[in-house]
Amino acid sequence: MQIGIFGVGDVVGDPVTGRPVTERERIKAVLEYAEVAEQVGLDVFAIGEHHNPPFMPSSPTTILGHVAARTNRIILSTSTTLITTNDPVKIAEDYATLQHLADGRVDLMMGRGNTGPVYPWFGKDIRDGIALAVENYALLRRLWREEVVDWEGRFRTPLQGFTSTPRPLDGVPPFVWHGSIRSSEIAEQAAYYGDGFFHNNVLWPKRHVRQMVGLYRRRFEHHGHGPADQAIVGLAAQLYVRKNSQDAIREFRPYYDASPVYGGGPSLEETMRDTALLVGSPQQVIERTMEFREFAGGDYQRQLFNVDALGVPRAAVLRQIEQLGEIAQVLRKEFAAGRPSRVPDAPTHASLKAAKEAGR
Repeated sequence: MQIGIFGVGDVVGDPVTGRPVTERERIKAVLEYAEVAEQVGLDVFAIGEHHNPPFMPSSPTTILGHVAARTNRIILSTSTTLITTNDPVKIAEDYATLQHLADGRVDLMMGRGNTGPVYPWFGKDIRDGIALAVENYALLRRLWREEVVDWEGRFRTPLQGFTSTPRPLDGVPPFVWHGSIRSSEIAEQAAYYGDGFFHNNVLWPKRHVRQMVGLYRRRFEHHGHGPADQAIVGLAAQLYVRKNSQDAIREFRPYYDASPVYGGGPSLEETMRDTALLVGSPQQVIERTMEFREFAGGDYQRQLFNVDALGVPRAAVLRQIEQLGEIAQVLRKEFAAGRPSRVPDAPTHASLKAAKEAGR
């Protein structure tokens, strides 16, 4: 089980103190969070891609390249790479470059993006979102796996005799997760290629998670990649943890209430009960996270926690990461208990390289 943190890079002032935050402060803080995540033993650091206020990570490869230079072990990923509005040629080049810089510690999560205005900013139509995701990813796979590509499609100019550079490190493309909240077509895409499926279940009830992950598992098996329990699944959660659960709820409530995502809807307690919002003591977080295995349809490979959204201040975020480092040690042991040997680990550059050299 890989355990780590992910962020969306929202630039939000602290609703408790009223203190605003600058884009520079958020960027610098994210770099610090990544370093601390590695120091406390977490496995993954992921950052999203957004091109609209109030978010700052419009260039995730720049941020991750900087993190790569300041870390040695942690896997660098994205919590969204926009496969719809980015040119797949540029994705191929940027992430292969990052892969070399990070000595292979790179994978990425493809997503459509659900911010409507972003599409026309990049010359696209949101009504083509699924078609763009399918066509662009098919091209990206070829760019990483074929030295010379001739290609013609619907959404970009044709390629003739094109070679993407640099080539993937050791001839092994970064592993890809397909991220989706509600699109069954994306679960199908992940299953078709035998890639990972990451369900961002932070805001969704358990029954929806079970449906989406179950669909992916069934289709993974249908496409001949192995039994359904060998499918590669990742899940998300949002975390606020304190030694005492009452303190956690008291401290987090004003951030919840002021949030444009959560505020004005169901109560904090209702959302905690029905979704992957985890607010409480370390033991409560462990117990709730272990329940995710049930609606993931069994053992899964990656669990990421969001700890720095909604204006939660830097000092509190650092406490969350340090606590999560301790929680992760328990979770790994608990998830390992009873895990069938046939269930694979999440692919890494080393495992993919070994499989390639073995001819698998």
